[in-house]
Formats: sequence, C-alpha cells, structure tokens
Amino acid sequence: MRVLFAGTPDFAAAHLQALLDAPEHTVIGVYTQPDRPAGRGKKLTSSPVKKLALEHQLPVFQPQSLKDPEQQRILNELQAEIMVVVAYGLILPQPVLDAPRLGCINVHASILPRWRGAAPIQRAIEAGDPETGVTIMQMDAGLDTGAMLSVCRCEIDRSETSASLHHKLEQLGAPALLHTLASIAAGRAVAVDQDDHLSCYAAKITKQEALIDWNQPAQVLDRQVRAFNPFPAAYTTLGELRIKVWQAEAVPTATEGNIPLGQIISADNAGLLVSCGEQSLLITEIQLPGKSRMALSEILKSRGELFAPRTLLGS
Repeated sequence: MRVLFAGTPDFAAAHLQALLDAPEHTVIGVYTQPDRPAGRGKKLTSSPVKKLALEHQLPVFQPQSLKDPEQQRILNELQAEIMVVVAYGLILPQPVLDAPRLGCINVHASILPRWRGAAPIQRAIEAGDPETGVTIMQMDAGLDTGAMLSVCRCEIDRSETSASLHHKLEQLGAPALLHTLASIAAGRAVAVDQDDHLSCYAAKITKQEALIDWNQPAQVLDRQVRAFNPFPAAYTTLGELRIKVWQAEAVPTATEGNIPLGQIISADNAGLLVSCGEQSLLITEIQLPGKSRMALSEILKSRGELFAPRTLLGS
C-alpha cells in the first residue's frame, strides 16, 4: 500500500524502519514534529523520525498544526491509501482522518483501553500493572478511543524501567503493525470497540512529579523510580543538593522505635537504606549534581560523609 507515516520519537522511528524494510509497502511521505531546541546549546534538533526519513530520501512535512486547510490540502494531494500514526504528538482533525482511502491507524503502547494518553509506558509501571502491550487501532476523533484492530501483550518484569519496557514494546509493535496492514489489505481486519468504562488517562510526565515523597510506601517509590527512568528521573534532596535516583528497590526492614521518614538507616556496598511510609527503600544507583550516574558503592568511596546513617533526605 501507499503509506503515509506520522511520528516523532525513537519509538516511532522503529516502526517507520519496519515499514521501510517491508517490500510490500511504499512510504510516500513522513510527518513529524517541527525541529526543537535541545541540549545545553539549545540547538535546533531533528526528531529521530525525521533523521531516518532523510536517510531514505523521503519527503518530510513538519507543520505546526494540521488544522490549517492548506496543510490538509497538501496531505490530501499525497493520495495515501492509509496513514500510520505512532507517537506523532499532533491532533489529527477529521479531514485528515478521512483523507487516506483506508483511514488512519495508530500504534499505541498500551493494552487499550487501560492507558489512553501521552505516557502509557510510564503510567503502567507507576501503577504496578502486571502486564502491558501494544494496541493498533483505527483512529477516530477521540483520544485513543478508536476501535482495536490488534492487541499484543507482554509482562512487566519486577525490575522493568520505562527504558527497558520501551524497547520491549518496540520489538512487539513493529511486527504487529505489518501483520495488521496485511490484514487490512486482504480485507480480513476486524475492529473491536473499546469499553470506555475501563480507561485511565496516562497524563504527560512532568518534572514536578519526580520529587520523591518519603511519606509514600517503599513499593510506590520503587515503581516511581523505575517509571521515571530515564525521564525525568526521580530525585530527592540533601540540603541544597539535588540527587537523582536511578535504581532502587523496596525492602522489608525490622527497626526499633520511630525513625523519621527519609532518614538514612544504613549506607554500605549493598546500597543506601532509607526509611519510608511503609518498609524501606534500598537505593543502589544515584547521580550527584554535575556528575555521572554511579553505583552507590562507588560514591561511598569518595563522598561517604554525605550519606552517614541518620542523615535526613528530602529536607
């Protein structure tokens, strides 16, 4: 089929690569977000999807919005048979949804209708879901509300981070997309409506959420650290220092008396044991300001005085 692709981050680029590798389809153009400032120098940077598209000499379109009638005319003139949308980041108005002969399909990183919205991978880990997956749906005017064409599932491991789950879902979604396109082309695709009563909203992750609240149970903080790895990275404070927490796990502890929340119970090669609302959090990898990520055991060799037992974090 003549496929028009729309996507922006690495997750989308993996699906574009799968389409480019499939001889039965022709990618006729790529839509992606406008270049954004990035890095310390705030230099304009192309999205992973744009970089891949340019490598393959594909036409690239980067409108600020698709609500503009002129942009809709340009898209319509491409005469796509189907549009594949993966983490694009722009709303598709009805004229765009109607432009391709077979409409628009979306690859979404959740078992719909569980997590609709911008951050389904992070929210699934944060909520403690035992599994997630990839849903391919026929797009409609709602937010991830379209009828489901394909659902693939995978377990969320006990040590899963957003980074590792992101990679796992890439590997799951790309072949599922090709299989779904084959079903659509052959007229075998079956669309199943979602149950709106089972949906949750996966709101965009904010940096403000990343601050660790030591009043929370250790299990909650464990999931928070994993969900926000690599972005925006959970953190705590020690005086004026802002310390990113990259790896941690909830552990049961037997302690006598009342220990203030956020107090360091012990610091050794096993990690930094910190009191929480329930149980304790064992932190094994952190990042000090201006430094690289390091195992706690390595940091204790040079900065052990920072993490003496009874030191209070988060104050």
